[in-house]
Amino acid sequence: MTHRSRVGVFLIDTPEPHHVAATAFWEAATGRPAEQDDEPQFRTLGLHGEVSLALQRVGAGTAPRVHLDIETDHVDAETARLLALGAVVVTQHDGWVVLADVAGMPFCVVPVQTGAAFDRHATTWP
Repeated sequence: MTHRSRVGVFLIDTPEPHHVAATAFWEAATGRPAEQDDEPQFRTLGLHGEVSLALQRVGAGTAPRVHLDIETDHVDAETARLLALGAVVVTQHDGWVVLADVAGMPFCVVPVQTGAAFDRHATTWP
């Protein structure tokens, strides 16, 4: 199935005890205020080029890390494409999927989040 996708969001995952300090650090580092997202665990630092930068508050047991969200207009088709390239499913959620690349690095496949930036920069896949 023809669909489109692109790297849309670069997320900085911060455990709960460090989330406030990490948010302040990244606000100062980027020179941009962190805006509250619709979902309480996310704060966005806006677009950097055509990719959004955001902080995600994560629970106990998740180490600080960075991960990418690949946004797509067809989550199932994009997931299948990436599985064929060697990714593996870590967890499946309602409407989005956590995968790991061939080296074990987690990333997410999510519905379109960046609107016009998606339309301008998405790759069309056969």
